[in-house]
Amino acid sequence: MATASEWLAGARPRTLPAAVAPVLVGTGAAAQVDAAHGGRALLAAGVGLALQVAVNYANDYSDGVRGTDLNRVGPLRLTASGTAPPHQVRTAAFLAIAVAGVLGMWLIVLTGAWWLAAVGVLCVVAAWTYTGGKRPYGYLGLGEVGVFVFFGLVAVLGTTYTQAGYVTWPAVLGAVSIGLLACALLMVNNLRDVPTDVLAGKRTLAVRVGDHRARRLYAVMVVLPVLLGAACAVVAPWSLLVLLLLGPAVLLAGVVIAGARGIALVPVLGGTGMLELAFGMLLGLGLSL
Repeated sequence: MATASEWLAGARPRTLPAAVAPVLVGTGAAAQVDAAHGGRALLAAGVGLALQVAVNYANDYSDGVRGTDLNRVGPLRLTASGTAPPHQVRTAAFLAIAVAGVLGMWLIVLTGAWWLAAVGVLCVVAAWTYTGGKRPYGYLGLGEVGVFVFFGLVAVLGTTYTQAGYVTWPAVLGAVSIGLLACALLMVNNLRDVPTDVLAGKRTLAVRVGDHRARRLYAVMVVLPVLLGAACAVVAPWSLLVLLLLGPAVLLAGVVIAGARGIALVPVLGGTGMLELAFGMLLGLGLSL
């Protein structure tokens, strides 16, 4: 029977910044037009965190029952390791989805934007079919597309919209930036798993484009967002704060381009998550000042 610490490890805490950073940027964009709302920001953060945990448990379950997670390097996989039975991991994913749904409906009621319920349904479908179902899009090399759309565009612009009632071009730049950083998080995770993914028939983008190109794509995904965030200085000069992250972004890119692989990429995964969180904090602050 899995312990509490093992369930926590299975939730993959290093990926959770990808759920908080979009809310920080979206709220900062709303503050830039004097429309920030703390309560709605907290609800959006709750939705994002619950969905991220749901995705992680859903992936653990689906990859585990497919046999994809055997002999992997990285965080504990509850299903593949036998630490928890598959049905319990699947139930944990459903519970996280339910929490996201309750918080999301609360946010919709407050804003009156009922069409967002359809967006929420799409988010849940995307979360489950990433590695679940008959033809999971994560196995077709489309994982980064889903992450960019839902953990970038939808998360940031949805946060701004639920507070301001509309979106602004700094919010769009922030959404693209956060989407790229979320993709970088997935890319370095998949780079680490290329050898086992090839054997399991999981054709992630890293597998499809090859090791050399995947590493350079990662570099673009961590450096370009810093430059896009700095461009928001046209209307919010303090957005230049994000340039403080150029050094860490280049450092992470250098480690990956230099050829780090396997367990050596685990710290890079954590560093990428922290980079995204720091970006969200600095751009959100820069936009709000």
